[in-house]
Amino acid sequence: MKKFDTVFRGYDKAQVQSFLDDVIKNYELLLEKSKKTEEENKKLVEQIAYYQRIEDTMNRAIYTAEAAGDQIKSSARKEANVLINDARRNANRIINDALLKAERAQNHADQLKRNTNILKRRLRQIIENQLEVIEEMDKVDFDRVDEKY
Repeated sequence: MKKFDTVFRGYDKAQVQSFLDDVIKNYELLLEKSKKTEEENKKLVEQIAYYQRIEDTMNRAIYTAEAAGDQIKSSARKEANVLINDARRNANRIINDALLKAERAQNHADQLKRNTNILKRRLRQIIENQLEVIEEMDKVDFDRVDEKY
């Protein structure tokens, strides 16, 4: 605490006035500093609100992106399942077609074998008949045939 010199009828007025001037200056400085602090505080509060709005927007964007990602994954899984099922159906159809073609080819080959065997038997029969004719010709007595003519 400040001590003042005493003079006739109280304290030294110049010292008191000087002290009051210092107090007023200090008060004004503190008041100005307080106003600046309040303004800075207000700006900081506004910035915090601004960043909170940005954070909220980012959180919504992240949530939307996650939801879209989940939806894309789900859609991709469904599409993959559809493609797999289609591929299986096509594979089964191709296998069944191949089996039918193989069966037809086998039946055709069997028919060709049967026809070949029939043709062999007929040719053998014809050849045997021709051999019999040749053998009969050997038995014919041409001398007797000449006599008839």
